[in-house]
Amino acid sequence: MKPTGIVRRIDELGRVVIPKEIRRTMRIRDGEPLEIYVDREGEVILKKYAPINDLGQFAKEYTESLHEVLGHVVCVADKDEVIAVTGRYKKELLNKSIGGTIADIINNRENRIINQEHSITEDQFVFSNSVVSPIIANGESIGAVIITSKEAGAKMGDLENKLASTAASFLAKQMESTR
Repeated sequence: MKPTGIVRRIDELGRVVIPKEIRRTMRIRDGEPLEIYVDREGEVILKKYAPINDLGQFAKEYTESLHEVLGHVVCVADKDEVIAVTGRYKKELLNKSIGGTIADIINNRENRIINQEHSITEDQFVFSNSVVSPIIANGESIGAVIITSKEAGAKMGDLENKLASTAASFLAKQMESTR
């Protein structure tokens, strides 16, 4: 852990204010849940709660299955970063912050086929074609399944859209059953 130099007092209701600069840097939005951890030394650690992370290994296995069938890169993202990748570009995508286009699709709860150059992550690593399907569990949009390709000739269509939608629905049902 690195110190920030910021000190806050606990109020009479037991609340602590997380400074705006830290919330902005850590991409913590108003009303967003945080997990609370306590370590052996008595330190309290707050961590952004991402329910889809509970499915990390399962999501990875699902992406592997889709990749074997389609041959395209397959990703699963939560609302902040890519949590599972199968196929090429794992180094460029895994654990990277998602870009605005993917965040908008997740927030708007819309399936989208993108057959033009775009970026999945903030670092502008460009893909030619993608299908993005939001994962909606318990009425909340928690992430997305992304099937993508850098090949200019590869177009995403109904098959990839249906497979991404099926994967997103299946992962959502897994989330709902584990809660």
